[in-house]
Amino acid sequence: MIPVILSGGSGSRLWPLSRKLYPKQFLSLTGSQTMFQQTLERLPVEADPAIVICNEDHRFIVAEQLQQIGYQAGAIMLEPIGKNTAPAVAIAAMEILQRGQDELMLVLPADHHIADIDKFWSALTRAEHAARDGNLVLFGIEPDGPETGYGYVHKGATISESVFKVASFAEKPDVATAQGYLDSGEYLWNSGMFVMSATIYLEQLQRYEPDIYEACRNVFENSVSDLDFKRLPEAEFCRCPDNSIDYAVMERTDRAVVVPLQAGWSDVGAWSSLREVHDKDAQDNVLLGDVVTHEARGCLVRGHDKLVALVGVEDLMVIDTQDALMVVHRDNVQAVKTLVNTLTAQQRSETLMHREVFRPWGSYDSVDMGERFQVKRIKVKPGASLSLQKHHHRAEHWIVVQGTAQVTCGQETFLLAENESTYIPVGEVHRLVNPGKIMLELIEVQSGSYLGEDDIVRLQDNYGRLATVDDAEPQVANA
Repeated sequence: MIPVILSGGSGSRLWPLSRKLYPKQFLSLTGSQTMFQQTLERLPVEADPAIVICNEDHRFIVAEQLQQIGYQAGAIMLEPIGKNTAPAVAIAAMEILQRGQDELMLVLPADHHIADIDKFWSALTRAEHAARDGNLVLFGIEPDGPETGYGYVHKGATISESVFKVASFAEKPDVATAQGYLDSGEYLWNSGMFVMSATIYLEQLQRYEPDIYEACRNVFENSVSDLDFKRLPEAEFCRCPDNSIDYAVMERTDRAVVVPLQAGWSDVGAWSSLREVHDKDAQDNVLLGDVVTHEARGCLVRGHDKLVALVGVEDLMVIDTQDALMVVHRDNVQAVKTLVNTLTAQQRSETLMHREVFRPWGSYDSVDMGERFQVKRIKVKPGASLSLQKHHHRAEHWIVVQGTAQVTCGQETFLLAENESTYIPVGEVHRLVNPGKIMLELIEVQSGSYLGEDDIVRLQDNYGRLATVDDAEPQVANA
C-alpha cells in the first residue's frame, strides 16, 4: 500500500492562524507535531514511502517538516495551482504505475486529526480487503451529532462485515436534514480518505472524466525533477479541469463502497472543530497560551505573546497572532472563510503570511516598518545560507545577537560574533551564512527609497530560487 498525502489546502476557516503561505496542515494544532507530521506518523509501518502532493509555495516547508521527523518521502510532487483532489490523485497514481508498482493507494488529506490510531488501522484492514476486490473505498465517519459542515454518505447493501455499497452522496445539509440523517442511522460523514487501486482509479477517471485524465497524463509526461521535488508544468496543469474525487468518480462509479470509522476523527475545518479535540476546563473553555478568564464559558482562546483576558462572555473563539486578532461567535465560525475572502479582495498581506515568515534557511520577523526603513529579526539555521544577492535601492545594517555570522560583502568575507555589526551599502553584492552549530539571530535594519522584494537580485542560491516567483510577494518578505 502506497500512501498519497494531499497537502494542498489553504485552511482559510482557521484564519488568522492558518495563512495561504503557511496553512493549517503545517501548524501544531492538536499536539507537539504539525498535522502533516501526525498524518505521516500514523501510517502503518509496512506501508511504502508516501507520495506527497503539495503546492509549489510550500515545498520547503514540506521538506523541512519531513526532515524533522526523519521521514523519507517516495516523491514530493509540486502543484503550481490547486486543482482539487481528482487531478492530484490521478497524477500520484500515474507516478505509482510508472514505477511498475500496481499497488493500492491510501489517500489521506494532510490536515485531519485521528485520536484512536488502533481503530483507524482496524478500519484500514477492512478497507484494504475491499479495495483488493476492485472497489473504490471511502472511509465514512460515524456521526456523533447533526453536523452541517460535512457532506454525508448513505450506506447501501452490506458487502461484508462493516463494508457497505454507497447508495448515494449528500451535500452539506441544514440542521433539520442533518438531524434526520443522524436519527436514521444510515448516514456517515464523508471523510475524504480513500483506499483504491491506482489502475482502477485511473480507469474510472478516464471513463467518467476523460478531459481530466488526458490533462493529467500530459502534465505527468511533462513533469521535471528539481532537487528533491517533481515539478508539474504550470501551463499544462492550468488547463486541467478542477474537480474532486467525489464529483469526478465516486458519485458516478458502481465500485464505490464505504467503511465506517469511529476513531475520534476531525478534519479540524473550523475553530469549533479544533475546540472539540482539546480538553475543556470546568467552565467548558479551551485555553491555550497566557489566558485568564472570569465568568467565561464555552470559549476557545488561543493566545500568542501577550496576556488575553475574558470576562463575562460565552461561546467566543478568540485567536491572537503577532499581526491579527480575531473574535468570532462559536455559532458563526463557518463565516471566517467569507471574512478571509474580503481581506483577500482588499489585498491584505495578513491572509498570505504571518509576520514571521519561514524560508528554507530559517525565518524572519518584520518587527517595525516606516516610510524609508524596515527592521527585521532574522534567524538562520546552522549550516544554512541566504542567497548571494544585491539591492539597487536599499542599504542594510546587520547586528548579531546570537551565534556567529559569516558575511560576504563585495570581495571580502569575514566573521561576526555576538554584539558585532556590519553595513551593506546600496548595490553591494552580499551573502549571509551561519557556519556554526547553533541558531544565528541578528537584527537587520533596512533603509532606502524602496524596500520591496522585487529589489532583490539573486546571483547564487542553494535552493534553486533564481528562476522562481518567490520574490513576487508582498513587501514583508525577505531573502
